[in-house]
Amino acid sequence: MTQARPHVPPHMRRDGLDPTLELAEIREAGGVREISLFDVPTYLVTGYERVKTALADPAHFANRKPPGLFAQAGESPTPEEYDAAIAGNLLGTDPPEHQRLRRMLTPEFTVRRMKRLEPRIVEIVEQHLDAMERAGAPVDLVSSFAMPIPSLVICELLGVPYADRDDFERRSSGQLDFSAPIAERQKLAQESRAYMMSLVQHARRDPGEDILGMLVRDHGADVTDNELVGIAGLLLIAGHETTSNMLGLGTIAPLQNPDQLAAVRDDPDAAGPAIEELLRYLSVVQHAIPRITTTDVEVDGVVIPAGRLVLLSLPSANRDPDFIDRPDVLDITRGAAGHVAFGHGVHHCLGAPLARMEMRVAFPALLRRFPTLALVRDLGDVEFRQFNLIYGAASLPVTW
Repeated sequence: MTQARPHVPPHMRRDGLDPTLELAEIREAGGVREISLFDVPTYLVTGYERVKTALADPAHFANRKPPGLFAQAGESPTPEEYDAAIAGNLLGTDPPEHQRLRRMLTPEFTVRRMKRLEPRIVEIVEQHLDAMERAGAPVDLVSSFAMPIPSLVICELLGVPYADRDDFERRSSGQLDFSAPIAERQKLAQESRAYMMSLVQHARRDPGEDILGMLVRDHGADVTDNELVGIAGLLLIAGHETTSNMLGLGTIAPLQNPDQLAAVRDDPDAAGPAIEELLRYLSVVQHAIPRITTTDVEVDGVVIPAGRLVLLSLPSANRDPDFIDRPDVLDITRGAAGHVAFGHGVHHCLGAPLARMEMRVAFPALLRRFPTLALVRDLGDVEFRQFNLIYGAASLPVTW
């Protein structure tokens, strides 16, 4: 069994693919617990109905947080710096500003638009499978397959030169590593903003066919450079970190369940429901973007004071027996409708259609190409990224 490092907070502790029993105990013992996040008093909310209700209530659980909230941990932006840093970030804004930004982006992420991308995604997946086959077993599935496929897709969507992929992957993964000091993660965020600004300035001069070019052509001066930087930064991180970790962990889970693996490999109709169940079962996003209470709020008898940080645990919601029968069992036939892996409410993940498309193409293709795919190590020996906003495997050697 994998052991959580002592300093990993309870909402990020896992035992392999499963949340720890401690998280279930919090959920069953009232569902709300006071914890400390970077020395800031924080309330952890667990359980499907509690989490879903809070996600749907931006009036009481706001995404926009006051500048300097983590000042004692090294974060100290001025109000002007903070406003610039969150401009365009859908996850840092609330209605009505959030709706204005989301309306600009929604046309780029419709199911119809994603279907037009499918041939290119198929091509990218096949190219990486070819490379794996040429290299021969064993290979690291993370660096050979799970990471580069969504990276290349989002690079093309945003107009990011693929030659810059290593740098943006380093910056994005570093920003999500909560074991690193806040000052270090801030430095990476500043580097990322500077890079994004260079892309935005290029798009202003010569708008291409990518998302930044579309926003410049369609909205012009109605969208600021800082907003374009925020939009691009969020899409770049969210567009590859979540999907890449799902491709990694989502391969491990069926390998532990050979009958279900065969169905995903052999039955074209099985992939859709399987992906929804894998999203629920794995819940790679440890918690929704932290909320801040705008007033005193009561959650199941616990009064959370105004101005307090709130973490909404997605794994505890998706593994709640009040939401779904046998929540700790992987059953790809049930589809898991209603899971909150992509969030819920106004902040439901804009890129969900893209993530689903990538997984629906990649999983069956991988398993068909390598029908004898197997882990090189026992599951208990896999190194997982525990203290990270997005849970995943650091590496995943496989053979066939």
